Amino acid sequence: MSSQSQWKTSTGFILASAGSAIGLGAMWKFPYMAGIYGGGAFLLLFLLFTIFVGFPLLIMEFTVGKMGRTYTTQIYSKLTGKKWLNIIGWNGNLAVFILFGFYSVIGGWIIIYIGNVILQMLSIEKASLTQINFEKIISNPWLTVLGQGIFILLTMIIVMMGVEKGLEKASKVMMPLLFIFLIIVVVKSLTLDGALDGVRYILQPRMEDISMKGVLFALGQSFFTLSLGTTGMITYASYAPKAMTIKSSAISIVIMNILVSVLAGLAIFPALKTFGYAPQEGPGLLFKVLPLVFSQMGFGTVFYFIFLILFLFAALTSSISLLELNVSNFTKNDNTKRKSVAFVASILVFIISIPATLSFGSLSGLKFGAGTIFDNMDFLVSNILMPLGALGTTLVVGQLLDKDTLKESFGRDKFKFFAPWYFLIKYIMPVVIILVFIVQLF
Repeated sequence: MSSQSQWKTSTGFILASAGSAIGLGAMWKFPYMAGIYGGGAFLLLFLLFTIFVGFPLLIMEFTVGKMGRTYTTQIYSKLTGKKWLNIIGWNGNLAVFILFGFYSVIGGWIIIYIGNVILQMLSIEKASLTQINFEKIISNPWLTVLGQGIFILLTMIIVMMGVEKGLEKASKVMMPLLFIFLIIVVVKSLTLDGALDGVRYILQPRMEDISMKGVLFALGQSFFTLSLGTTGMITYASYAPKAMTIKSSAISIVIMNILVSVLAGLAIFPALKTFGYAPQEGPGLLFKVLPLVFSQMGFGTVFYFIFLILFLFAALTSSISLLELNVSNFTKNDNTKRKSVAFVASILVFIISIPATLSFGSLSGLKFGAGTIFDNMDFLVSNILMPLGALGTTLVVGQLLDKDTLKESFGRDKFKFFAPWYFLIKYIMPVVIILVFIVQLF
């Protein structure tokens, strides 16, 4: 493998980028955020923000990656000649390092649940999904740390295999399976009695449910699900084939992101309404409610197992991209160092994320700032580092990079698409991001 890793195909690049963008953002965070902030109203806002804000910013990050084709802690100086702007890349590096930490907490929960379900299916005595207690599991320090460690280990192994052998191969398997498993669960959910109420809840906007807080979180969700502001998409684009078309790749990823988010809602909310559960369950929505829901279905344990496997795939697609960004920056695309750097980075993430895991148990009483240690890690990434990263890249692209050079990077799309995109990036997006950043902080 050459020192500059490359995707073999545009399809591999798109699927891996989509997996990174979708990940836990669409599968885990979107349903519980929609449940808290109005269902269909939240979905409508999310769609608008994803199309009119997220899509242009995703194209921007792809453009930077394709033009720079180097690791993100040096790409800004390469493009502008100003070394101090590399702080934007280091901001992204810090963001994904912390993000991988609290993602691994959730990934650990998924692995623990999969283990519980497997034991139930293998048990001679008939067991029930209702016996799985979410609070009891997350408060067990040894069990949760073990699950977290296994999740990080799986991520590390895939990243150690390299872009061609690991990420591209994994993405080509994971993404199709994600859609297949999700559709299976949606079909099952939609066949339940009373499912129409849940469909209305997630697909029918109610204007009275729209609040300023919901608007801000919907915009934040569009950032989160597209991995904007972390330079993750810049890293992936730096691996992309030179023949990659920026606009079509971004369109494919946005469509897949929206589709998975909507399908996740259709998988969960019809079932919740059917059995009379409230949608405002928060981060534990999947873990608290769905075992009870699936326990009342025929072959419920099997269906729940399929859903958990899907959820694990979603988590891994995100964590792979997060670790890959750190590996890329510290190996400087020298793949002879990939395994050692991936190992060290994984160990460090495991160590710093243990307190986040314990914040649901023995450290649950330790609260400051945004709440628990886990809450503060989430707040730091989602509310501070991601907006700062997106703002920095927007200012570089809109104010410092040569317009004609940017235009040429669009290929055949430069004639019709470039002008409106450039106007948005240069004049509109910085204002939007600054306003959102200020409002979220205060």
